[in-house]
Amino acid sequence: MKRLKLILLLWISTATTALFGQAPDSTIYAVGKITNHSNKELVTAKISYRSLPYGNIVGVLNGSEFSIPLYGNEKYSITVEAPGFAPSKYMLDPATAVNGKVTQDIELGLPAPASTAAPVTHHVGKVMRLEALIFQQRSAVISPESYAELNSVGEMLSTNPNMVIQLEGHTDTRGDKNLNLKLSEDRVESVRDYLVRRGVSKGRIKLKAFGGSQPLSHENTEEAHKLNRRVEVRIIEN
Repeated sequence: MKRLKLILLLWISTATTALFGQAPDSTIYAVGKITNHSNKELVTAKISYRSLPYGNIVGVLNGSEFSIPLYGNEKYSITVEAPGFAPSKYMLDPATAVNGKVTQDIELGLPAPASTAAPVTHHVGKVMRLEALIFQQRSAVISPESYAELNSVGEMLSTNPNMVIQLEGHTDTRGDKNLNLKLSEDRVESVRDYLVRRGVSKGRIKLKAFGGSQPLSHENTEEAHKLNRRVEVRIIEN
């Protein structure tokens, strides 16, 4: 019986090595953590990876840290996405491993401001923040200083006639959750109504409100609260 078990273990080890090009205990892992570039806080993200060049091995993780086995000598691509941040892409190369690990910490930055990004043709999934959008305090009334940036969004939609966007409203985390949700709804409606008055078809603008459920920062500072109060533009068709 012991001899049979030994033969079986040797067969499994040989088969694994043949399949992946290395013994199980020599597997290289890509490891890292995902943080907010602005304040270095951990960010929970969707992490997609695939082997290169053919994508024979693929996977998806969710979390603020990752550990991905890199089988064989193949390189891997990794894409990290989180609400409110610009997507980030990296290549993982087993040849750079140190002590069996490829360490790749990833910092996520905010989406590009709509005022500077609007003239560019966008791909589906791209997110832009309305950086210059200002509302009167605790209301959905848009301040005149915001008009230039909103006009640039209208120009983007005019230049890309097949584009459909989603306006996503966020508040800070303070106060009543239901009131925050209602405020974020009212604000994206105000932005949509402004764009419609500028000639954009109402059917090309979808709305989504999050209240304070998706903060970019959990710090209890005025700077963090200001960062969390935002309206973002997501390209959903183009």
